[in-house]
Amino acid sequence: MLLYLPTTVSMQTQTLMLSFDNTENAFAYKSDKELRKSNFLFKLINNNTLVSIGTRLTPLAFKLHLPINSIVKSTIFDHFCGGENLNESLLVIDKLSKFNVRTILDYGVEGKQSDKDFDHAVEEFLKAIKFAGGNKNVPFLSLKITGIARLTLLEKIAAAKILSDAETVEWNRVKGRMHRICKCAFDNGKSMMIDAEETWIQQPVDDLVEEMSRSYNKDRAVVYNTIQHYRTDSLQLLKIFAARAKAGNYLLGIKLVRGAYMEKERARAAKLKYPSPIHSDKSGTDKDYNAGVEFCLQNINDISVCVASHNENSNMLAANFLIDKQLPHDHPHVHFSQLLGMSDHITFNLANAGFNVTKYVPYGPVKDVVPYLMRRAQENTSVSGQMGRELSLLKKEMVRRKK
Repeated sequence: MLLYLPTTVSMQTQTLMLSFDNTENAFAYKSDKELRKSNFLFKLINNNTLVSIGTRLTPLAFKLHLPINSIVKSTIFDHFCGGENLNESLLVIDKLSKFNVRTILDYGVEGKQSDKDFDHAVEEFLKAIKFAGGNKNVPFLSLKITGIARLTLLEKIAAAKILSDAETVEWNRVKGRMHRICKCAFDNGKSMMIDAEETWIQQPVDDLVEEMSRSYNKDRAVVYNTIQHYRTDSLQLLKIFAARAKAGNYLLGIKLVRGAYMEKERARAAKLKYPSPIHSDKSGTDKDYNAGVEFCLQNINDISVCVASHNENSNMLAANFLIDKQLPHDHPHVHFSQLLGMSDHITFNLANAGFNVTKYVPYGPVKDVVPYLMRRAQENTSVSGQMGRELSLLKKEMVRRKK
Protein backbone atom coordinates (compact mmCIF):
# COMPACT_ATOMS: atom_id res chain seq x y z
CA MET A 1 0.00 0.00 0.00
CA LEU A 2 1.48 3.34 -1.10
CA LEU A 3 0.54 6.92 -0.37
CA TYR A 4 -0.65 8.96 -3.34
CA LEU A 5 1.87 11.43 -4.73
CA PRO A 6 1.57 14.98 -3.36
CA THR A 7 1.86 18.02 -5.56
CA THR A 8 5.12 19.38 -4.20
CA VAL A 9 8.41 17.92 -5.37
CA SER A 10 10.05 18.24 -1.94
CA MET A 11 7.43 16.00 -0.34
CA GLN A 12 7.25 13.66 -3.30
CA THR A 13 10.68 12.17 -2.66
CA GLN A 14 9.83 11.46 0.97
CA THR A 15 6.44 9.97 0.18
CA LEU A 16 7.82 7.50 -2.36
CA MET A 17 9.80 5.94 0.51
CA LEU A 18 6.65 5.09 2.50
CA SER A 19 5.26 1.64 1.90
CA PHE A 20 3.89 -0.67 4.56
CA ASP A 21 5.21 -3.56 2.46
CA ASN A 22 8.85 -2.50 2.89
CA THR A 23 10.20 -5.22 5.18
CA GLU A 24 13.78 -3.97 4.98
CA ASN A 25 12.73 -0.84 6.88
CA ALA A 26 10.28 -2.73 9.08
CA PHE A 27 12.83 -5.17 10.50
CA ALA A 28 16.10 -3.28 10.17
CA TYR A 29 16.31 -3.14 13.97
CA LYS A 30 16.20 -6.95 14.28
CA SER A 31 19.15 -9.29 13.85
CA ASP A 32 18.68 -12.54 11.91
CA LYS A 33 18.43 -14.42 15.20
CA GLU A 34 15.80 -12.01 16.55
CA LEU A 35 13.85 -12.30 13.31
CA ARG A 36 13.75 -16.10 13.58
CA LYS A 37 12.71 -15.89 17.23
CA SER A 38 9.83 -13.52 16.37
CA ASN A 39 8.71 -15.86 13.61
CA PHE A 40 8.72 -18.82 16.02
CA LEU A 41 6.79 -16.90 18.70
CA PHE A 42 4.10 -15.68 16.29
CA LYS A 43 3.64 -19.21 15.00
CA LEU A 44 2.90 -20.28 18.56
CA ILE A 45 0.50 -17.38 19.10
CA ASN A 46 -1.22 -18.29 15.86
CA ASN A 47 -2.36 -21.53 17.54
CA ASN A 48 -5.72 -20.67 19.13
CA THR A 49 -5.77 -23.79 21.31
CA LEU A 50 -2.29 -23.11 22.65
CA VAL A 51 -3.16 -19.47 23.42
CA SER A 52 -6.42 -20.47 25.12
CA ILE A 53 -4.61 -22.94 27.38
CA GLY A 54 -1.67 -20.61 28.01
CA THR A 55 -3.77 -17.59 28.97
CA ARG A 56 -5.57 -19.69 31.60
CA LEU A 57 -2.61 -21.58 33.01
CA THR A 58 0.08 -18.86 33.06
CA PRO A 59 -1.63 -16.59 35.64
CA LEU A 60 -2.47 -19.68 37.71
CA ALA A 61 1.14 -20.88 37.59
CA PHE A 62 2.34 -17.54 38.96
CA LYS A 63 -0.26 -17.65 41.75
CA LEU A 64 0.99 -21.11 42.68
CA HIS A 65 4.59 -19.82 42.60
CA LEU A 66 5.63 -22.34 39.97
CA PRO A 67 9.11 -21.70 38.46
CA ILE A 68 7.99 -20.32 35.08
CA ASN A 69 9.37 -16.79 35.39
CA SER A 70 12.43 -17.42 33.22
CA ILE A 71 10.40 -19.20 30.52
CA VAL A 72 7.89 -16.34 30.25
CA LYS A 73 10.63 -13.70 30.35
CA SER A 74 12.66 -15.28 27.55
CA THR A 75 9.64 -15.67 25.25
CA ILE A 76 6.48 -13.56 25.26
CA PHE A 77 7.78 -11.03 27.83
CA ASP A 78 10.99 -10.42 25.88
CA HIS A 79 8.98 -9.83 22.70
CA PHE A 80 6.28 -7.48 24.04
CA CYS A 81 8.00 -5.74 27.00
CA GLY A 82 10.98 -3.46 27.50
CA GLY A 83 12.31 -5.16 30.62
CA GLU A 84 11.67 -5.67 34.31
CA ASN A 85 12.95 -2.22 35.24
CA LEU A 86 13.84 1.15 33.74
CA ASN A 87 17.48 0.31 33.13
CA GLU A 88 16.57 -2.81 31.14
CA SER A 89 14.01 -0.78 29.19
CA LEU A 90 16.64 1.82 28.30
CA LEU A 91 18.27 -0.71 25.98
CA VAL A 92 15.00 -0.98 24.01
CA ILE A 93 14.43 2.79 24.07
CA ASP A 94 17.90 3.47 22.67
CA LYS A 95 17.53 0.77 20.03
CA LEU A 96 14.21 2.18 18.79
CA SER A 97 15.54 5.75 18.75
CA LYS A 98 18.22 4.81 16.23
CA PHE A 99 15.38 4.30 13.74
CA ASN A 100 13.51 7.53 14.62
CA VAL A 101 10.99 5.65 16.78
CA ARG A 102 10.30 7.04 20.24
CA THR A 103 8.75 5.39 23.28
CA ILE A 104 5.57 5.45 25.35
CA LEU A 105 6.86 4.05 28.62
CA ASP A 106 4.39 2.06 30.71
CA TYR A 107 4.84 0.66 34.20
CA GLY A 108 2.63 -2.32 33.41
CA VAL A 109 0.94 -2.90 36.74
CA GLU A 110 -2.85 -3.04 37.08
CA GLY A 111 -5.63 -4.56 39.13
CA LYS A 112 -4.07 -4.02 42.57
CA GLN A 113 -6.30 -3.56 45.62
CA SER A 114 -4.45 -1.94 48.52
CA ASP A 115 -3.38 1.63 49.23
CA LYS A 116 0.13 0.31 49.82
CA ASP A 117 0.22 -1.10 46.30
CA PHE A 118 -1.28 2.06 44.82
CA ASP A 119 1.18 4.34 46.60
CA HIS A 120 4.05 2.11 45.46
CA ALA A 121 2.77 2.38 41.88
CA VAL A 122 2.69 6.19 42.15
CA GLU A 123 6.32 6.24 43.25
CA GLU A 124 7.20 4.04 40.27
CA PHE A 125 5.37 6.39 37.91
CA LEU A 126 7.14 9.44 39.36
CA LYS A 127 10.45 7.63 39.06
CA ALA A 128 9.69 6.78 35.42
CA ILE A 129 8.67 10.36 34.59
CA LYS A 130 11.87 11.75 36.07
CA PHE A 131 13.83 9.06 34.23
CA ALA A 132 12.12 10.13 30.99
CA GLY A 133 12.65 13.80 31.82
CA GLY A 134 16.25 13.57 30.71
CA ASN A 135 15.52 11.46 27.64
CA LYS A 136 14.05 13.10 24.53
CA ASN A 137 13.22 9.65 23.16
CA VAL A 138 10.49 9.12 25.79
CA PRO A 139 7.88 11.86 25.19
CA PHE A 140 4.99 9.87 26.72
CA LEU A 141 4.24 7.65 29.66
CA SER A 142 1.18 5.47 30.06
CA LEU A 143 -1.02 4.83 33.08
CA LYS A 144 -3.97 2.60 33.91
CA ILE A 145 -6.21 4.04 36.61
CA THR A 146 -6.69 0.51 37.97
CA GLY A 147 -3.00 0.72 38.88
CA ILE A 148 -3.74 3.48 41.41
CA ALA A 149 -7.43 2.95 42.29
CA ARG A 150 -9.51 0.05 43.59
CA LEU A 151 -11.67 -1.64 40.95
CA THR A 152 -14.75 -1.95 43.17
CA LEU A 153 -14.55 1.75 44.03
CA LEU A 154 -14.54 2.63 40.34
CA GLU A 155 -17.50 0.31 39.77
CA LYS A 156 -19.48 1.99 42.55
CA ILE A 157 -18.78 5.49 41.22
CA ALA A 158 -19.63 4.45 37.66
CA ALA A 159 -22.93 2.99 38.89
CA ALA A 160 -23.73 6.39 40.49
CA LYS A 161 -24.02 4.87 43.95
CA ILE A 162 -23.54 7.06 47.00
CA LEU A 163 -20.07 6.70 48.50
CA SER A 164 -19.51 6.24 52.20
CA ASP A 165 -17.39 8.82 54.00
CA ALA A 166 -14.44 6.41 53.89
CA GLU A 167 -14.92 5.84 50.17
CA THR A 168 -15.08 9.57 49.52
CA VAL A 169 -11.76 9.97 51.30
CA GLU A 170 -10.40 7.05 49.27
CA TRP A 171 -11.50 8.65 45.98
CA ASN A 172 -9.89 11.93 46.99
CA ARG A 173 -6.66 10.01 47.58
CA VAL A 174 -6.93 8.68 44.01
CA LYS A 175 -7.32 12.25 42.73
CA GLY A 176 -4.28 13.24 44.78
CA ARG A 177 -2.25 10.47 43.21
CA MET A 178 -3.27 11.63 39.75
CA HIS A 179 -2.37 15.25 40.48
CA ARG A 180 1.09 14.18 41.71
CA ILE A 181 1.69 12.16 38.54
CA CYS A 182 0.35 14.77 36.10
CA LYS A 183 2.18 17.65 37.77
CA CYS A 184 5.41 15.68 37.63
CA ALA A 185 4.82 15.07 33.90
CA PHE A 186 4.07 18.77 33.42
CA ASP A 187 7.23 19.81 35.26
CA ASN A 188 9.39 17.39 33.28
CA GLY A 189 8.00 18.24 29.84
CA LYS A 190 6.33 14.85 29.39
CA SER A 191 2.77 13.70 28.66
CA MET A 192 0.65 11.02 30.35
CA MET A 193 -1.56 8.74 28.26
CA ILE A 194 -4.35 7.30 30.39
CA ASP A 195 -5.42 3.87 29.18
CA ALA A 196 -9.07 2.98 28.69
CA GLU A 197 -10.79 0.56 31.04
CA GLU A 198 -13.91 -1.61 30.71
CA THR A 199 -17.08 0.36 29.96
CA TRP A 200 -18.57 -0.29 33.40
CA ILE A 201 -15.73 1.58 35.12
CA GLN A 202 -14.83 4.09 32.38
CA GLN A 203 -16.99 7.02 33.51
CA PRO A 204 -14.96 7.91 36.64
CA VAL A 205 -11.79 7.53 34.55
CA ASP A 206 -13.13 10.03 32.00
CA ASP A 207 -14.11 12.44 34.77
CA LEU A 208 -10.70 12.15 36.39
CA VAL A 209 -8.85 12.73 33.11
CA GLU A 210 -11.02 15.76 32.33
CA GLU A 211 -10.24 17.24 35.74
CA MET A 212 -6.51 16.75 35.13
CA SER A 213 -6.76 18.16 31.60
CA ARG A 214 -8.38 21.34 32.87
CA SER A 215 -5.39 21.86 35.16
CA TYR A 216 -2.49 20.83 32.93
CA ASN A 217 -3.47 21.05 29.24
CA LYS A 218 -3.37 24.82 28.82
CA ASP A 219 -0.29 25.20 26.61
CA ARG A 220 0.21 21.61 25.45
CA ALA A 221 -1.41 18.21 25.88
CA VAL A 222 0.06 16.88 29.12
CA VAL A 223 -2.83 14.47 29.75
CA TYR A 224 -4.38 12.22 27.09
CA ASN A 225 -7.58 10.23 27.49
CA THR A 226 -8.24 7.08 25.47
CA ILE A 227 -11.35 6.25 23.44
CA GLN A 228 -12.08 2.68 22.40
CA HIS A 229 -13.83 2.82 19.05
CA TYR A 230 -15.37 -0.60 19.30
CA ARG A 231 -17.82 1.18 21.57
CA THR A 232 -20.96 2.20 19.72
CA ASP A 233 -20.90 5.60 21.45
CA SER A 234 -17.23 6.37 20.70
CA LEU A 235 -17.84 9.21 18.24
CA GLN A 236 -20.41 10.80 20.51
CA LEU A 237 -17.92 10.67 23.40
CA LEU A 238 -15.14 12.16 21.29
CA LYS A 239 -17.30 15.11 20.26
CA ILE A 240 -18.43 15.67 23.86
CA PHE A 241 -14.82 15.68 25.07
CA ALA A 242 -13.84 18.12 22.31
CA ALA A 243 -16.73 20.48 23.11
CA ARG A 244 -15.86 20.47 26.83
CA ALA A 245 -12.21 21.15 26.09
CA LYS A 246 -13.10 24.07 23.84
CA ALA A 247 -15.48 25.49 26.44
CA GLY A 248 -12.86 24.99 29.16
CA ASN A 249 -10.14 26.60 27.05
CA TYR A 250 -7.74 23.66 27.21
CA LEU A 251 -6.18 21.41 24.59
CA LEU A 252 -7.79 17.99 24.25
CA GLY A 253 -5.28 15.15 24.32
CA ILE A 254 -6.80 11.97 22.93
CA LYS A 255 -5.53 8.51 22.04
CA LEU A 256 -7.68 6.55 19.61
CA VAL A 257 -7.72 2.76 19.88
CA ARG A 258 -10.06 0.07 18.63
CA GLY A 259 -10.39 -1.67 22.00
CA ALA A 260 -8.95 -4.32 24.28
CA TYR A 261 -11.82 -5.98 26.15
CA MET A 262 -14.21 -7.13 23.43
CA GLU A 263 -14.88 -10.68 24.65
CA LYS A 264 -15.23 -9.54 28.27
CA GLU A 265 -17.63 -6.71 27.32
CA ARG A 266 -19.91 -8.96 25.29
CA ALA A 267 -19.89 -11.72 27.90
CA ARG A 268 -20.86 -9.32 30.70
CA ALA A 269 -23.62 -7.74 28.62
CA ALA A 270 -25.06 -11.18 27.84
CA LYS A 271 -24.83 -12.31 31.46
CA LEU A 272 -26.48 -9.19 32.89
CA LYS A 273 -28.94 -8.92 29.98
CA TYR A 274 -28.19 -5.40 28.75
CA PRO A 275 -27.40 -4.31 25.16
CA SER A 276 -23.78 -4.88 24.26
CA PRO A 277 -21.87 -1.56 24.18
CA ILE A 278 -19.63 -3.02 21.48
CA HIS A 279 -20.16 -2.92 17.71
CA SER A 280 -21.56 -6.19 16.40
CA ASP A 281 -18.91 -6.45 13.68
CA LYS A 282 -15.45 -5.20 12.80
CA SER A 283 -16.69 -2.98 9.97
CA GLY A 284 -18.65 -0.83 12.45
CA THR A 285 -15.54 -0.39 14.58
CA ASP A 286 -13.38 0.43 11.56
CA LYS A 287 -15.87 2.98 10.29
CA ASP A 288 -16.12 4.77 13.64
CA TYR A 289 -12.36 4.64 14.20
CA ASN A 290 -11.59 6.30 10.89
CA ALA A 291 -14.34 8.86 11.51
CA GLY A 292 -12.70 9.60 14.86
CA VAL A 293 -9.31 10.08 13.19
CA GLU A 294 -10.84 12.45 10.64
CA PHE A 295 -12.66 14.45 13.34
CA CYS A 296 -9.45 14.95 15.33
CA LEU A 297 -7.43 15.93 12.27
CA GLN A 298 -10.08 18.38 11.10
CA ASN A 299 -9.76 20.02 14.53
CA ILE A 300 -5.98 19.76 14.63
CA ASN A 301 -5.49 23.13 16.35
CA ASP A 302 -7.68 22.12 19.30
CA ILE A 303 -6.89 18.40 19.55
CA SER A 304 -3.61 16.57 19.98
CA VAL A 305 -4.25 13.03 18.73
CA CYS A 306 -2.41 9.76 18.95
CA VAL A 307 -3.47 7.32 16.23
CA ALA A 308 -2.77 4.13 18.18
CA SER A 309 -3.60 1.49 15.62
CA HIS A 310 -2.30 -1.63 13.91
CA ASN A 311 -4.65 -1.06 11.00
CA GLU A 312 -2.86 -0.02 7.81
CA ASN A 313 -5.82 1.92 6.39
CA SER A 314 -6.26 4.02 9.54
CA ASN A 315 -2.59 4.94 9.67
CA MET A 316 -2.55 5.75 5.98
CA LEU A 317 -5.65 7.90 6.41
CA ALA A 318 -3.87 10.10 8.95
CA ALA A 319 -0.64 10.21 6.97
CA ASN A 320 -2.54 11.18 3.82
CA PHE A 321 -4.29 14.01 5.68
CA LEU A 322 -0.98 15.62 6.65
CA ILE A 323 0.33 15.27 3.12
CA ASP A 324 -2.86 16.50 1.45
CA LYS A 325 -2.97 19.59 3.68
CA GLN A 326 0.79 20.09 3.18
CA LEU A 327 1.30 19.99 6.94
CA PRO A 328 4.60 18.81 8.44
CA HIS A 329 4.88 15.04 8.70
CA ASP A 330 6.01 15.57 12.30
CA HIS A 331 3.16 17.90 13.23
CA PRO A 332 3.24 18.27 17.05
CA HIS A 333 -0.47 17.44 17.35
CA VAL A 334 -0.32 14.16 15.42
CA HIS A 335 1.35 11.02 16.67
CA PHE A 336 1.20 7.40 15.57
CA SER A 337 1.75 4.45 17.87
CA GLN A 338 1.90 0.67 17.84
CA LEU A 339 2.66 -1.87 20.54
CA LEU A 340 6.20 -3.13 20.96
CA GLY A 341 6.47 -6.44 19.15
CA MET A 342 3.61 -5.80 16.74
CA SER A 343 3.07 -4.10 13.37
CA ASP A 344 6.70 -3.14 12.83
CA HIS A 345 5.90 -2.70 9.13
CA ILE A 346 3.72 0.28 10.08
CA THR A 347 5.90 1.76 12.81
CA PHE A 348 9.27 1.78 11.11
CA ASN A 349 8.03 2.76 7.66
CA LEU A 350 6.15 5.75 9.09
CA ALA A 351 9.24 6.71 11.09
CA ASN A 352 11.42 6.37 8.01
CA ALA A 353 9.14 8.85 6.23
CA GLY A 354 9.47 11.41 9.03
CA PHE A 355 6.20 11.00 10.94
CA ASN A 356 5.97 11.10 14.76
CA VAL A 357 5.88 7.44 15.77
CA THR A 358 6.16 5.70 19.11
CA LYS A 359 6.21 2.16 20.39
CA TYR A 360 4.22 1.37 23.52
CA VAL A 361 6.82 -0.22 25.80
CA PRO A 362 5.58 -1.83 29.04
CA TYR A 363 8.03 -2.73 31.79
CA GLY A 364 7.83 -4.22 35.26
CA PRO A 365 8.29 -7.52 37.09
CA VAL A 366 7.25 -10.42 34.85
CA LYS A 367 4.47 -11.60 37.19
CA ASP A 368 2.99 -8.08 37.36
CA VAL A 369 2.67 -7.63 33.61
CA VAL A 370 1.09 -11.05 32.99
CA PRO A 371 -2.42 -9.51 32.55
CA TYR A 372 -1.02 -7.28 29.80
CA LEU A 373 0.80 -10.18 28.14
CA MET A 374 -2.30 -12.37 28.17
CA ARG A 375 -4.30 -9.60 26.45
CA ARG A 376 -1.63 -9.35 23.76
CA ALA A 377 -1.77 -13.08 23.09
CA GLN A 378 -5.58 -13.06 22.96
CA GLU A 379 -5.67 -9.95 20.78
CA ASN A 380 -3.38 -11.48 18.21
CA THR A 381 -5.59 -14.53 17.85
CA SER A 382 -8.89 -12.61 17.85
CA VAL A 383 -8.01 -9.93 15.27
CA SER A 384 -8.74 -11.38 11.86
CA GLY A 385 -5.67 -11.58 9.65
CA GLN A 386 -3.29 -10.09 12.26
CA MET A 387 -1.10 -13.18 12.64
CA GLY A 388 -1.14 -14.02 8.95
CA ARG A 389 0.08 -10.52 8.12
CA GLU A 390 2.83 -10.58 10.76
CA LEU A 391 4.06 -14.01 9.70
CA SER A 392 4.01 -13.23 5.97
CA LEU A 393 6.09 -10.09 6.50
CA LEU A 394 8.60 -11.89 8.72
CA LYS A 395 8.94 -14.66 6.11
CA LYS A 396 9.34 -12.10 3.33
CA GLU A 397 12.18 -10.40 5.20
CA MET A 398 13.94 -13.67 6.02
CA VAL A 399 13.81 -14.61 2.33
CA ARG A 400 15.08 -11.14 1.33
CA ARG A 401 18.06 -11.42 3.69
CA LYS A 402 19.00 -14.84 2.35
CA LYS A 403 19.21 -13.36 -1.12
